[in-house]
Amino acid sequence: MNVVRRVCGLAWAALRTELSLYRALGRWATRRPDVPPGSTPIGYARLVTPMLWLWIFGSAVEVVVLDVVLRRWLPSLQLPLLVIGVWGLLWMLGLLAAYRVRPHLLDDQVLALRDGVHTARTDVPLSAVAVIRQADHELPGLLRSIHVEPAEDGDLLLVGVSSRTNLELVLTGPTELATPNGPVTVSRVGFWVDEPREVAELIRRRRSAPAR
Repeated sequence: MNVVRRVCGLAWAALRTELSLYRALGRWATRRPDVPPGSTPIGYARLVTPMLWLWIFGSAVEVVVLDVVLRRWLPSLQLPLLVIGVWGLLWMLGLLAAYRVRPHLLDDQVLALRDGVHTARTDVPLSAVAVIRQADHELPGLLRSIHVEPAEDGDLLLVGVSSRTNLELVLTGPTELATPNGPVTVSRVGFWVDEPREVAELIRRRRSAPAR
């Protein structure tokens, strides 16, 4: 029973991810980024964009070549493999779109961290931020985008891009944060942005601004 429940849970998570990528692709095509009014977008797509475009180009070439070859030698496989190839191409376009239309968000109260694929986000209250500094961290594995690393001075939450982070928030103390993987209690938060120096200064200014 537990195995069936787990399989169903994984299937549902995969379906939600699939649908979120198609929604992101629609937003990208219509130039409607997911940025609520009053929020400042903070980009983090620059690191993965060249790699994703290479994959997309390679997939597009593969679809065309396979279609030409199978049409002559294995016509019975032409349609199913064409469908699979187009699906893979759309999936990667959706992934690129998700990184572009779902930036991090900064407002007067929170810094909302996003990682492209997940529609859920991690909100860090600005009132809990003590220090903002540039710091590089690596997540274990290439596919993981959210990771909690135990540390003697307080656990570290990493929200990475391509398994990397370059900016770190030191919190005023252990703070419970909701993440796409569930709630965690951490003392530091690391994440990736395209312009770490400018973003650090932006967060400092927003944190020190008088309440409205």
